[in-house]
Amino acid sequence: MPPRSSRSRQVIVPVFVPEAGAVPFPGYRLIRLRGKGGFATVWETEDPHGNRVAMKFMSSANASSTARELRSLQSIQTLTHPSLLHIRQVWSIPGYIVIAMDLADATLLDLHELYIEEFNKLVEPEKLCQHLYQVALGLDFLNARRHKIDGRTVGLQHGDVKPNNILLVNDAALLADYGLATPTSGPLVPCPRHGTAEYCAPEVFLGYLSDRSDQFALAVTYFVLRTGRFPFPSPPADREKLRNYVRPDPDLSPLPFVERPVMARALSAIPQNRFPTCVDMMNGLFNVLGLKPKVTDDGSVAVLPASAVQAPKSVMFK
Repeated sequence: MPPRSSRSRQVIVPVFVPEAGAVPFPGYRLIRLRGKGGFATVWETEDPHGNRVAMKFMSSANASSTARELRSLQSIQTLTHPSLLHIRQVWSIPGYIVIAMDLADATLLDLHELYIEEFNKLVEPEKLCQHLYQVALGLDFLNARRHKIDGRTVGLQHGDVKPNNILLVNDAALLADYGLATPTSGPLVPCPRHGTAEYCAPEVFLGYLSDRSDQFALAVTYFVLRTGRFPFPSPPADREKLRNYVRPDPDLSPLPFVERPVMARALSAIPQNRFPTCVDMMNGLFNVLGLKPKVTDDGSVAVLPASAVQAPKSVMFK
């Protein structure tokens, strides 16, 4: 009889396969696929109380990146803001990071595609500004250096702002997908991961995040949904080539003339030349479009014509 090996046998845990009827955790049952991307799927799921929630399965094969993303998600989970999609629970299972969150009606990209397919037009600028103003409020909340994480006071750059990471829930636009969120404690911090290259600020290609990287991505998002195209040519698909890639100046010609100066500033290659905050950028757009935002007590945003906003009495009676 051969001697027993001193090393214990490696136990291979089977990778979970998301499919209708599967039970990833006790009490949770997958109902139907709601969305699919390059590295993740989103399932409509029944929770232990019979309610419907969304469950996102993010592919995760690398232990160090899994731990980093779990820390980011758990940090975001403790934050509450009317413009952030609520994360209910975060787990790690073989092959995936799993996030249970509120179930959304659609993404802003879905709305964009619906308008084109059904109405042969783009989303009205008033509605687009309404949704993105609410997202800007959430981004400024994240970006501000006031969050206590691992004993430090930091800001958080979302790192992947784009139309399909903005979810619509009862006509409110909520920022979602925080897997690339990165703590920031200075004007520039190393960024080991890239978001979606078409939306990334140029400093991200160099391996850094600035305090205004999310603003750049929000500006690209506005441009894409406003015009149906990107302001820049496609960057190289090879991630290694991005390190030395220099974007040309944005082509703003598809925009109405009055909107171009606002976008030119928000899309500046120099972070310090952009607007101080995302809300400042959106206020610039509201101003040139003759609109005014009104934030209600519950955090939702209404859009009014600038003429409908009553001037202060001190101005009216001068």
